[in-house]
Amino acid sequence: MTGRVAGKTALITGAAGGLGQAMARMLVREGARVAVSDRDLNGARALADSINAEHPGSAFAYEHDVTREDDWVRVVAAAAEDMGGLSILVNNAGIGGQLAWAEQDTLENWRLVQAVNIESVMLGCKHAMPHLRACGAGSIVNISSIAGLAAAPGMGAYNATKAAVWLYTKTVALEAAKAGWNVRANSVHPVFIKTPILDPFVAMAGGDETTAHEKLARGIPLKRIGEPDDVAYCVLYLASDESKFVTGAEFKIDGGMTAQ
Repeated sequence: MTGRVAGKTALITGAAGGLGQAMARMLVREGARVAVSDRDLNGARALADSINAEHPGSAFAYEHDVTREDDWVRVVAAAAEDMGGLSILVNNAGIGGQLAWAEQDTLENWRLVQAVNIESVMLGCKHAMPHLRACGAGSIVNISSIAGLAAAPGMGAYNATKAAVWLYTKTVALEAAKAGWNVRANSVHPVFIKTPILDPFVAMAGGDETTAHEKLARGIPLKRIGEPDDVAYCVLYLASDESKFVTGAEFKIDGGMTAQ
């Protein structure tokens, strides 16, 4: 096998569409095998089937509710068994939640966003770590957001969880380094990317996707929103041995937004 991640094995959550799908396809193109998990089992299977049609035996699909610890135990064990080990974990699953100001937000929305966006990251790191340690050179990539570094009004629950992912990733990175494990952990912080997470903004624009995307791009120096592959290329680098001396870092995929 050849490729930047040849021989590596990855578990990617929330992979039925959007960023997860782009990551899975890119890692396989560069030589990895991938376990794609999602609450949408049909979507995960469709992705795995599509990948396997071009790269036989390279993708496995699992139904996975990332808020449930028993699901994490089952999926991590199955992925490691099916692929002969686990060397990469990409905690990608996430939701935007309701757009609401602090006085309008609900505890139900807050708790749901916390469960999906940060509790799942903790559970993933916890249950994947033994397998990542065993592989000899593990990499954890946690998908955060620019919203975890620069807050936006009306997105309190989302902002808080993505900030938590950022700092929690550093904690995991330091723990692994202190313990002498060759497991790295880094976070990726995209700005607006063309995925279904932008649907609420499209709805606010009366369903006009082009108008919504143009409005979102106004605050970005490059004057456009990102493509899923823009994030997938960063994940590929962090999953590969090219980043073997990189841990506890954050990578902004934001078109220069936070440089202003």
